[in-house]
Amino acid sequence: MPNGTARTVNRLVRLAPVLLAVSVISRFVWAFATPNGMNLVDLHVYVDGSATLLGGNLYDYTYSVQTPDFPLPFTYPPFAALVFFPLHYLPFTLVGVLWQAATMIALFAVVKLTLSMVLGDERAAEPRWVRIAMLWTALGLWSEPVRTTLDYGQVNVFLVLLAIVAVRSSKWWVAGGLVGFAAGIKLTPAITGLYFLATRRWKAAAFSAVAFALTVAVSYAALGHQAATYFTTLLGDADRIGPVGSVWNQSLRGALSRIAGEDVGQGPVWIAAAVLATGLAIAAWRAIGREDHLGTLVIVQLLGLLISPISWSHHWIWVIPMVIWLVHGPLRDVAGSKIVAGYWLVTVTVGVPWLLSFFQESIWTIPRPGLEAWAGAVDVVGAALFLGWVVYAGRLKKSRPVSRSDAPDPHPSV
Repeated sequence: MPNGTARTVNRLVRLAPVLLAVSVISRFVWAFATPNGMNLVDLHVYVDGSATLLGGNLYDYTYSVQTPDFPLPFTYPPFAALVFFPLHYLPFTLVGVLWQAATMIALFAVVKLTLSMVLGDERAAEPRWVRIAMLWTALGLWSEPVRTTLDYGQVNVFLVLLAIVAVRSSKWWVAGGLVGFAAGIKLTPAITGLYFLATRRWKAAAFSAVAFALTVAVSYAALGHQAATYFTTLLGDADRIGPVGSVWNQSLRGALSRIAGEDVGQGPVWIAAAVLATGLAIAAWRAIGREDHLGTLVIVQLLGLLISPISWSHHWIWVIPMVIWLVHGPLRDVAGSKIVAGYWLVTVTVGVPWLLSFFQESIWTIPRPGLEAWAGAVDVVGAALFLGWVVYAGRLKKSRPVSRSDAPDPHPSV
């Protein structure tokens, strides 16, 4: 690293606690001083929707106070309503403030544990690396996935944290139980089961399915027909979740639909793209070392985001562990790692879907001008770029003799 860059990095590391404090305070100022900073529409759905359990009409509930163009229904598994139910007894403003604070703390935990997976627990606990974790958190708070998670009051950071804690646990029942519990709240963490299969943790994989089944059983026992409505009628209904063609949907289906000018559904075009994405993810996984648990986890989660019918931009919290892996991980010295990391840092800091949202006449209108449609595929393109680079970098690294450069850089670029 050039001396000038090293000095800049060292200066940032020293100032990390101050920068994190400024970032956190600025987020709260944003929340209270901007018109939509504390709208927390999804948290309203979680909390207010769960209150309708008492009336037996959970899946008839919609929230439209701040979303008149799309009244938001409760789209989550019934177990989520049971988890959130106690919160409706508290003043919503208090819940909102505590939720934002807890999300920021959870983000720091995600960053800290991500660095531990790259460096080892002892090294990640060193004061310098704790400060580097603070820097990544300060930056991450302003990435689009986290910004929108905080603005909407979403649960995504907590789900990512649960997944990371799960895969780090050596106890199969803890690992599987956490993933099953998370999937009971929101289905997307279920993809983590593929990580257990990829790393041959058969008991954890099996128990994640058992734990999810237990959340379903509890839901049926407590809620009866409300649980049945979800699992027999609503499960898999992407249209109910939201407009597939909206630029906020950064899944393969969303990107392909905007380019095609109509919802491609899960027909031949989507199937072909999903097969290609799966093949690329498998090739990337095979290219990295079997001991690279963070790299494997990131690849699995990116595949889940791509093949899901709906992957809102706030679902892409996994970008943060991915960029940390690119900058500090075992392939950081391979040509192109900083370019791929830079692509993601620029696109999520700018917030490309957010910018493009000003140009879509309606969230329900799929046809887009060509350039706008392709720009709206920013996360899909970035995921393909990442997976393709991992295939190249992993194979190149394996062909080289092991050297001292494989050790973590004590003065990494941040």
